[in-house]
Amino acid sequence: MKALITGASQGIGSAIALKLAECGYDLVLVARNAEKLAEVKQQCEAFGISAEVRPADLSQEPEVVELFQSLETVDLLVNNAGVGIFDPLTEASLEDWQYIFKLNVEGSFLCMREAMKMMKSQARGRIINISSVVGVKGYPNQGAYGASKHALIGMTKTAIEEGRDFNIRVHAICPGGVATEMVKQSRPDLTDFSAMIQPEDVADAVAYLCSLPENITVDVIHLRRAASDQSW
Repeated sequence: MKALITGASQGIGSAIALKLAECGYDLVLVARNAEKLAEVKQQCEAFGISAEVRPADLSQEPEVVELFQSLETVDLLVNNAGVGIFDPLTEASLEDWQYIFKLNVEGSFLCMREAMKMMKSQARGRIINISSVVGVKGYPNQGAYGASKHALIGMTKTAIEEGRDFNIRVHAICPGGVATEMVKQSRPDLTDFSAMIQPEDVADAVAYLCSLPENITVDVIHLRRAASDQSW
């Protein structure tokens, strides 16, 4: 089985790569930073699997198309790549909104489109989109990022319906605050990261979805910090 993971060079993406390597998946590791990808590749191959490094800018359609055309098969796509810029709506620039949507929405769409083409011909496949709690709930200073994650949930719902007859299972994972560099930017008020969701927790949720039998599916998984009164 071969899994393609976007944003695989660090944080949640690298944790997912290591977990899937442990589960026996061969990997295609995608991000813009080739040096960091090489480090993740070395760690993953310690599990005895093969891993390919594919540096790419997923906001560029030709690069995404070329990436998928170079592969013989993809059994699992994990759409994890994403960026965030955090400002009040009244201070947000159109340029920043377009930048976020270019990768978080358009990049994810392009990967889903190309993966589903391949999976339809295989009559099987799985897609897991890493969304966020901000994909279902609003937070101050996260207008563009939250809107992009809402869009990813919307694409997931459509892909669930379009993939069903082709044995393609599509899921979304919506974590609350994960201990990554991005959450430090978005929530500077949070200082204790020990009680936060860890990247490995999200990776475990990915592995769970991959373990489901073909007659069972889960549309959306919400991961919430146990210490939180709501979604964070």
